[in-house]
Amino acid sequence: MADFGIDVDPGEVGLDEQRLQRIDSHFQRYVDDGRLPGWQVMVSRHGRVAHLSSYGLADKEAGRPVEPDTIWRIYSMTKPVTSVAAMMLWERGLFELTDPISKWLPEFEAPRIYTGGSAAKPTTVPATEPIRVWHLLTHTAGLTYGFHHVHVTDELYRNAGFEFGNPRGFDLAHCVEAWAKLPLAFEPGSEWLYSVATDVLGRLVEVVSGQPLDEFFAEHIFNPLGMVDTGFSVEPDRQHRLAALYAMAPSLTQPVRYDQLGQAISREPHWFSGGGGLASTTRDYTRFTWMLLRGGEYDGARLLSPRTVSYMTRNHLPGNADLQQFGRPLFAETRYDGVGFGLGFAAVMDPVAAKLAGNAGEFNWGGLASTAFWVDPVDDVTVVFMTQLMPSSTFPLRPQLRQLVYQAIVD
Repeated sequence: MADFGIDVDPGEVGLDEQRLQRIDSHFQRYVDDGRLPGWQVMVSRHGRVAHLSSYGLADKEAGRPVEPDTIWRIYSMTKPVTSVAAMMLWERGLFELTDPISKWLPEFEAPRIYTGGSAAKPTTVPATEPIRVWHLLTHTAGLTYGFHHVHVTDELYRNAGFEFGNPRGFDLAHCVEAWAKLPLAFEPGSEWLYSVATDVLGRLVEVVSGQPLDEFFAEHIFNPLGMVDTGFSVEPDRQHRLAALYAMAPSLTQPVRYDQLGQAISREPHWFSGGGGLASTTRDYTRFTWMLLRGGEYDGARLLSPRTVSYMTRNHLPGNADLQQFGRPLFAETRYDGVGFGLGFAAVMDPVAAKLAGNAGEFNWGGLASTAFWVDPVDDVTVVFMTQLMPSSTFPLRPQLRQLVYQAIVD
């Protein structure tokens, strides 16, 4: 995009230009030896783009390179967008964080907790605590994901048709009704487990606002922020800019193209996944991070108050526990030690425990296809990294990127 490129000499914002080049040389090796198809990274400081680079191919089979306007599936980087949408409604006084979600989603009136047995014959008991709005925002609702492949409740989700997709013909309301019939993994508020909670939160946004999630996002977030290429599908006239999706299986040494899942974003969606349904560009998502860094406002559009953004990005886990203490050590888009969870974001509490070179107060998340972002209010830095390799646990891209960014800050 014409309005998105390097717009400041790195030295003017306390970054060493030669040290920033280490980012490119490091990740170029991932492409040259076949581990990644291609990538793009943006580093900004004090609201100015100091480093923007791309390398490799957006589509290996077509020989199409990564371009500044390449469109990427961001999967779980959708979650912070949904959380912002929910908190915009909270700011209007339309719900309290302590409200039971059954007030708007009556299918959750009487949740049950899994206590034992097989997926064919599970035993359950009634929950003593209702699922509240803050449980959805913090992944403490007791919901799960079918793709975890660890617990019986995960298997129940898969048996119901929920692993990486959903049963044919289901819209978001149908999905939420189906999840409400499945037992919870634990009493709401008692543990942290990465889950479909943000998808349920997206349905809550629909019911409370009276708008479909795609319309709410467009009207209240994307249009005000100028996020012109972000949405739940990529229309035919933009598909020439869409990166291909690749996946690594345990038996493989090189990623393979995964059109079975990757082509879903090219079609009109049957459901709007607030947990993982968006595609975006580095430019667009950077504008979203700048809004967060500036306390809820960017380019004249105020989405949230500074106090709300500060509140969302603190650790909300009970007892100020980190994810290692409070979470189930399954898949997540973050480390567990020294990292808590806020209202839609991982929140760094102790960089030493987390083995991160950043600061307490940084917040972040990532996506299934190895995309990632973080916002560091202390050093006034935002970083967005895009690629298309799933799962995101294949390579240690995120900790390596952090090392390479922070070693370039020299003031």
